[in-house]
Amino acid sequence: MFGTSGKSVGVCWLSVVAAVTLTGTSVIASDFRFDRDTLAFANQTVFEYHDGHPSLRTGSSVRRDMYKRHCFVICRTALQFKKFARFDPRSAPLDDASLAARIRAVTHRQPWAAPLPKDQRIVFPGYKDLQEMSKARREFVQLKIGHGWPSYFRISNVRMIFLQSAGYQEETHAHLDAALARGELFAGFLTTFPRFTINHSILVYKRKSFSPNPGIEHYLVYDPNHPESPRELTWSPHTRSFSYQKDWDFVGGYVRVYQVYGKWLQ
Repeated sequence: MFGTSGKSVGVCWLSVVAAVTLTGTSVIASDFRFDRDTLAFANQTVFEYHDGHPSLRTGSSVRRDMYKRHCFVICRTALQFKKFARFDPRSAPLDDASLAARIRAVTHRQPWAAPLPKDQRIVFPGYKDLQEMSKARREFVQLKIGHGWPSYFRISNVRMIFLQSAGYQEETHAHLDAALARGELFAGFLTTFPRFTINHSILVYKRKSFSPNPGIEHYLVYDPNHPESPRELTWSPHTRSFSYQKDWDFVGGYVRVYQVYGKWLQ
């Protein structure tokens, strides 16, 4: 199913494009800055995790106001603000109605659309960047950027059932390098289906220039569960597979990656 000559040629061509771009630079990245272009709050998990293993939340860990199931929403929002918004800290902040309207104007744009020119971007006065605004108006921003439950019904989620080959992951890796080479961000869906040790969205924004392990490529990631610092995704050409770093909410290791928000219905 995945070994057709057409697909092989496509993967090869994407790899060549990425390789040519890599030759001219040691670091591939957009101008995305973690301390400026991310949201200040975390996506909270439905389950509690102990060394990456899930268990039902109990007692004080269960709160009705938990901001959970929003990892896709947060990644999409960061991507949209990077493309379509700018900030003006020298002007007075907007009232609630005006701020809500401008947030909607950003988040209702297709995330795969081309970035707006600077002079056409939607302006958010009173704040220097998305990090500052989402910290000062945390609950307001959470309410206005969208619901999390539609993420479970994304048409493209079905890929995790039918597209599991190493060849498809190799093609995804080529798309990742090509996107970064164009100065773009790459939104990814991580899964270990049919296991559910991870079912999560991240935003890849930079390929690291130095790898401590020869043959392994390292990428910096904005993970909505961890707004405090970047996480790391790796690619092994030898095994033709991705791995994600171990943390309290993931055991670490092998994941499959699927691009999201790169085009319609993705």
